[in-house]
Amino acid sequence: AGAKDDTFNVLDLAEYTKNRPWWRKIFAPNSGSSAEKYNVATQLVIGGVTGWCTGFIFQKVGKLAATAVGGGFFLLQIANHTGYIKVDWNLVQRDMDKAKQQLKFHSSGNKIHPEVKSRVDEVIIFLKKNVILTGGFAGGFLLGMAS
Repeated sequence: AGAKDDTFNVLDLAEYTKNRPWWRKIFAPNSGSSAEKYNVATQLVIGGVTGWCTGFIFQKVGKLAATAVGGGFFLLQIANHTGYIKVDWNLVQRDMDKAKQQLKFHSSGNKIHPEVKSRVDEVIIFLKKNVILTGGFAGGFLLGMAS
């Protein structure tokens, strides 16, 4: 006698995923660890390739930075030796003593800021959940540094 008109909302998943950006599909906040998504070989390959790329870039940038710092130091020494620059070593010593005192003052507390501690805990949890990916990355990083 009294039939209810029940209406249902239908969600079309194909349309829903088309409208979402690709990075949301890959890096969703609740996507879980990669150990749940990919097999061991895939994790090792992804970790190894990203590690190698990172190590290779790190090596090239490190060489460039070392060359720039060393070259700058060399030019400053030449300028000092030829008389273009005069270094007030007493002022340098006084500034170094101030810096040492500040370092002693700041390191005496030995307290880690809570925000830093929480970030470190997040990294440790990620590393524990993704051991194979992390191992592949570490190996790839070392190979990238060596190449």
